[in-house]
Amino acid sequence: MNPRHELDALTGLFGGSDALVSEAEHIPSALTPEPYKQMLVHDHHMTVTMEEYHGCNVDVKIIDRHLEEDTYTRKILLLKSGTDEVVQFGIVRFNFAYVTPTVREEILAGQIPLGRVLINHNVLRHIDLAAILRVAPGPELLGYFGMNPGDVTYGRLATIFCNHQPAVDLLEISAPLTATE
Repeated sequence: MNPRHELDALTGLFGGSDALVSEAEHIPSALTPEPYKQMLVHDHHMTVTMEEYHGCNVDVKIIDRHLEEDTYTRKILLLKSGTDEVVQFGIVRFNFAYVTPTVREEILAGQIPLGRVLINHNVLRHIDLAAILRVAPGPELLGYFGMNPGDVTYGRLATIFCNHQPAVDLLEISAPLTATE
């Protein structure tokens, strides 16, 4: 997988990457600075990682979504529960052929973050980390994160295997973090 091609494919689902990502550089996992390394370089659900790091549950806010047969795509923000504080931006491309109708319906309802739905339903899953990205956000992402032009953050590309099948492609970008958080 070429990280730039996958980034473009996922952002292209919602009109292209220019508004979201001004620049992106694939970096080795070992060179990812803390606390981003802790947040991104693992094979766990980002929902759980964000909740542990921020010390609270997270809520999902769907910005845009599309469903075509068994392929569901959505652009989301994860927020600290009960607040408007964004902790993560994400794009998901999900093949519903690998989950039950109940899981599908709960994901489509959009009330619970994807990782939590899969955990709650004991879906056999494995997360394959594909790439770590150093990201200079575009205007849309700058606005979500309250960042200034020229600031950078980090994200990742990953695939979730559900019941041994590559069911979900993910772009997950962390809101800016400091070592003291």
